[in-house]
Parts: sequence; C-alpha cells; structure tokens
Amino acid sequence: MISIGMLRDVWSFRGMIWSSVKREFQSRWTGTQFGPFWLVAQPLATIVIFTVIFANIMRPGMPAHDSKFAYSIYLCSGVLTYGLFSEMLGRSVNIFVENANLLKKITFPKLCLPMIILVSSILNFAIIMSLFLLFLIIISAFPGWVILSVLPVLGIQLMLAMGLGMLLATINVFYRDVQQMVQVILQFWFWLTPIVYVAPTLPPTAQRILDLNPLWPLIQAYQGIFLEHQIPDWAGLIYPLLLALFFLVLGVFAFYKLQGEIVDEL
Repeated sequence: MISIGMLRDVWSFRGMIWSSVKREFQSRWTGTQFGPFWLVAQPLATIVIFTVIFANIMRPGMPAHDSKFAYSIYLCSGVLTYGLFSEMLGRSVNIFVENANLLKKITFPKLCLPMIILVSSILNFAIIMSLFLLFLIIISAFPGWVILSVLPVLGIQLMLAMGLGMLLATINVFYRDVQQMVQVILQFWFWLTPIVYVAPTLPPTAQRILDLNPLWPLIQAYQGIFLEHQIPDWAGLIYPLLLALFFLVLGVFAFYKLQGEIVDEL
C-alpha cells in the first residue's frame, strides 16, 4: 500500500517529471550548432570505435564465431547495457544532495527525482540501442524476434539499478562518502563482469566468484540475444530478479522511513 500511494503521488506530478527530462535533454545541445546530433554522437562513436578497432585492427577471436564483427557485437552488448546500469546508479546516489535547494523551496514527492533519472536513462538507452540495432541490421546480424527477450532482461536490470539507487541515495544524504564509494565500486564492477573478456577464459575459482555477480546473468543474456540470437536461460535470471526485488523493496522502505528527515539533513 505504501508503494502504491507513493506511485500515485508521483503520477500526479508526471508533468513535472517529463518537463525535467525534456529540459535535461535540451540542455545537452543548447547553444551548439549541430543541436540534437550530439545526443547520438557519443553512442555512435562508441559503436564505430569498437567496430573499427576490434573488428578490423585487433581482430580478437570469439569461440565458435567466424564473423569479424562477433567480438564487436559481444563487446557492445555488454558495454552499452552496463552503461545504462552505471548511469542510473551513478546519478541516483547523489540525487537528493544535488537537488537540496529544490527540495527546500518546493513541495513535491521526493520520489519524482529518482523517476526523472529512470525516464531520462531509459530514453538515452533507447537512442543508443536504436543505433546498435541499426548497426546489426547493416551487418546482417539482427537477432530477429529474439530481440523481444531484451524487455524482461531490461526490466530486471532497471529494478536492480532503481532499488540500489534509492537505497544508496537515501543513505548518501546522511553519509556523503557513499557517492564517492559508488563511483569506485562501479569501476571495479565493470571489470568484474565479463564484458571485455570471455568468461570461459577465467580460472575455475574466478568463475565461481563470478556467479555471485548479479549483473553477470543479465549481461550474459544480452550477449546471448545479440550474438547467439538465442533467448536467455530464464532460470539463470532468477537470482538477479530476486536480488532486484529485494533491493527495490529495501530502497522504498528506507526512503519511506527517512524521507521526513532528508530535507532537515540537507
């Protein structure tokens, strides 16, 4: 009931959320000559660099794959989707501190702030993923109807990022070291997830440790969809799903209990 009531309050401020997201996107090209082009420039550059460097220069091999684009697809599948998680968590942790003046001056549901990040991140990811899918179509590697499997995987990832983000954002109000800690953890988390390297190349001990990483089944699912054109092993996603639900409930609970003290502490 608590979460339903909170979501109802947020829905009543949906205009504010959308205006904030729109203003955020527009600020990226305000005063520039090329305007909205800069929204796609960075993800486009990422895909081109990975393709040119890894497919045509370094040419690393992928087991059971003869295509020269195999490693580029593998790498982009992990980097682009991890980028969504990193963006959401990295921005969420400081959302209340960053908007301290706004929270003190205007009365609105504080949950609107994490929702702004959620909507903004999804739209940004949609742009990036559209470019990636266009790239797959051009090289004749589009996964077909299997692409629909991305939606439940993406849902789990968003819940995990949202839950962790709300929990850490609430704690960060009272202990500002959390923001710095998260930035460091995200760097380690990237390299502790098989995104650049292939999991089977790791020693058995490292692979057992890897099983504790909730992002690994998600990244593996994305890589399977885009590279292997296979639907994910749904049983393998139970662990990250349960962890995502746990952190989402814990994050909402912590926020609900401490929201009255957030403004005072700021």
